[in-house]
Parts: sequence; structure tokens; C-alpha cells
Amino acid sequence: MVTSLRRIVRSGFIGFWRSAYVSLASIFVITVALFVIGTTMLLDQLLTASLTNIESKVDINVYFVTTADETAINALKTKVEALPDVAEVRYTSREDALTEYRLKNQNDSVAMQALEELGENPLGATIAIRAKNTSQYESIAGFLDEQKAMETTETALIDEVNYANNKESIETLTKIVNAVERATTITMVVLIIAAILITFNTIRLAIYTAREEISVMRLVGASNAFIRGPFMLQGVMYGVISGILALAILYPIMIWIGPATAEFFEFDLYVYFVNNFGTLFLTIVGIGVGLGLVSSILAITRYLRV
Repeated sequence: MVTSLRRIVRSGFIGFWRSAYVSLASIFVITVALFVIGTTMLLDQLLTASLTNIESKVDINVYFVTTADETAINALKTKVEALPDVAEVRYTSREDALTEYRLKNQNDSVAMQALEELGENPLGATIAIRAKNTSQYESIAGFLDEQKAMETTETALIDEVNYANNKESIETLTKIVNAVERATTITMVVLIIAAILITFNTIRLAIYTAREEISVMRLVGASNAFIRGPFMLQGVMYGVISGILALAILYPIMIWIGPATAEFFEFDLYVYFVNNFGTLFLTIVGIGVGLGLVSSILAITRYLRV
């Protein structure tokens, strides 16, 4: 067994170097396929991070009446936090709201003068609610409407919920998120299928050049595993080399576009590439090995038929 394995490995390396031009063509095709797949994976991360960042800035604001009791506000806040769709609830007291208003309008003399003339704090407390998913804001708004409907004149608490004002933006963002997820999945599937077909035909050409050698090996009684082994090894070599080349091409591109993505999308692709290099290496090289191996097995099968 050891002797056979040694011969298979030796034959695989010899075949790889003997058909140098065909091997180069196979590596080129797989490298291009892996480069496109790797680029799609990185763009998917960029879009996902951008959408997540946008989602984090979308929320529902609940404005309370100025006479609202803080105990009642905390009770409602606790109920909202207990909802399964809620990711975070941020409370702003009347005093903090007034401080934020002053800082925001410190250069607006008219606004500051109007505030001074009032002589009291005209702002009520608020809570900002962020959902786990943009599609869940409607159910949260429904819960708040139910709470407001249960109030009486004496127990008035909620002044306004701004979901209606943000509804269109939230629905648009939800559609974008869903569309991006579907488009990314479809693109990845199409690219992988195209890569398999192109790689299969390229490796089949490499095996076609050795068809006479395969016929002689069959005539002398070589087993299918012994005949298939060298070509499978070559397929693995194509995948490993192509994966490394694809990552080598991606690296300077990430250095170049990293600052731009950090500025416009608040997500540095270069930093992500470096921090997750191990995962990307295993994924891209693994896909390359899979493409080369599967294509080699499929391509050699026709020459093993009696």
C-alpha cells in the first residue's frame, strides 16, 4: 500500500510538471473562479456590516408627557425590554433631554431665547427602542399602541410614538436587507456552478492528453484507484496553488480599498481580511481543492469505463 501510494504521488507530480502548460491553464481558470468567489464573500461582508450599521441607527422613539411619573416610565420600559423582538432600550430623562437640546442648539440664539422665556423644561422623557430585526418594528409599535389605548386622562403616559414617521424608511431598509441576502446567495451558487463547469472542462483537457497512457495502464491491469490517484492529486495541487494565488491577488487590493471602505461604509475590508485571514484561507483553498478534486474525479471517470 505504501509503495502504491508513493507511486501515485510520484506520478501525480510528474504529470503536473510534464503537462506544464495545461496545468498552468487549469490553475489560471481556478484562480479566476476563486478570486471572484473571494471577492463576492468580502463584498457580502461589507454589505452586511453596512446594513447592520444602518439598522443600528434605526429605532422607535417613545415620547412621554411632561407630567409622566418616572416609576410608570420605568415600568413600561421593563415591559418593552421583555419583548422577544427588542434588542435594546435606551432611556433619556427630561433633564438629559434638555441638556442634549441645549448642546445641539447652542449656536441658535432664537431657540435658546425661546427656551429661556419658557422658564421651565418643556421636554418629556423618551425611550429609544431598537429591534433585533427591522421587520419586527411593526409588532413593537403595535404593543405600544395597545399600551397607549389602555391609558386614561389621569394615567396619561405616552405622548407620541414616532413609528408612523419612520415606517416607510424601516420598510425600505427591510426590503434592502432581504434583497441583498437573496442576491448574495444566488450569486454565490451561480459562481460555484460556473467554476465547477469551467474547471471540469479545463482539467478534462489535461486528462485527455494522457488518454493513451490511461489505456495502457488499464491493459496491464492497473486498478481504477491507481489510475485515478495521480489525477486526483493534480486536482488538489491545482486547488491549493490557485487558492494561494487568489489570496495573494486579493491582499494588495484590500490594502488599496480598505481606507475607502472604512470612510464610506465604516467597515475596513483590509482589517477584516487580516483578522479573518485564517478562515478565508481555509475557505478559499478548501473550495479550490474541492473544485480540482471533484473535477478530476468526474473527468477521469469516462476513461475508466470498460
